[in-house]
Amino acid sequence: MRLVFAGTPEAAVPSLDALAASEHDIVAVITRPDAPSGRGRRLAPSPVRRRAEELGIPVWTPARLRDPDFLEQLAAARPEVCPVVAYGNLVPPAALEIPVHGWVNLHFSLLPAWRGAAPVQHAIIAGDEITGASTFRLEAGLDTGPVYGALTETVRPRDTSGDVLDRLAFAGAGLLVATIDGIARGELVAVPQPADGVSLAPKLEVADAEVEFRLPAMAIDRRIRGCTPAPGAWTTFRGERLKLGPATGFGDAVRERLSPGELRVTKARVEVGTATDPLVLGQVQALGKKPMLAADWARGIRIEGGERLGS
Repeated sequence: MRLVFAGTPEAAVPSLDALAASEHDIVAVITRPDAPSGRGRRLAPSPVRRRAEELGIPVWTPARLRDPDFLEQLAAARPEVCPVVAYGNLVPPAALEIPVHGWVNLHFSLLPAWRGAAPVQHAIIAGDEITGASTFRLEAGLDTGPVYGALTETVRPRDTSGDVLDRLAFAGAGLLVATIDGIARGELVAVPQPADGVSLAPKLEVADAEVEFRLPAMAIDRRIRGCTPAPGAWTTFRGERLKLGPATGFGDAVRERLSPGELRVTKARVEVGTATDPLVLGQVQALGKKPMLAADWARGIRIEGGERLGS
């Protein structure tokens, strides 16, 4: 079938590669316009654009999919189906109607759970032990369309959202190709999502990644892992922001109790108090510094007794 693929981040690249290697024909790729990146904030192409250009596929970077010029361009390409993976913009009804088989979205959750922009992050923060990926036909609602297929993925105890997303990106690419194959053969029928089990996964902003040490240790651990690598968990220390990597474990609750945010430094590790057991800090990154092990950071700044993280 003739495809126009839409996607933007690194997580969409395995699907682009898998479809490019399939029997289908990708006639164009839609991705977000170049965006500021890095310390210099220079404009940089999306990972999908870079890969599409390596594959020799024409790339479109429309500012808005509702623009008449883009709709005319899409119609002229005569796509039979538009696969989409983490494109980053809503597809308007006028664009949805152009391909005869619609737009087929690979979404990184088991729908109807975690509809929205950050399904993997929210699944980890919520403590889900199983997540997955789904393919469904896009419609006007937010991730509400009928489902073609799904796969499951176990969330391991120390997984970050980046770990799970990496695995789902590759497994999901196979699911997306199988879905397009089934549609081409006329063998797949999309099934409406159930009304029960709906949950939402809005984009996580930087403010959402601030760690609140008055919560139980398990909840803090999940939030840090859910926000790693993006938007990046953080707290404050001595009035400046301190980034936090995943904790390496839970501290010794038998020792003298730590109040929420209170630090305890030993030769080998740094513990921080929570509402329950202390957490053992992993890597930290002070403002303007490189990431380092918490024990090395603590030695360098000479933490005094009673100092704490957070406000």
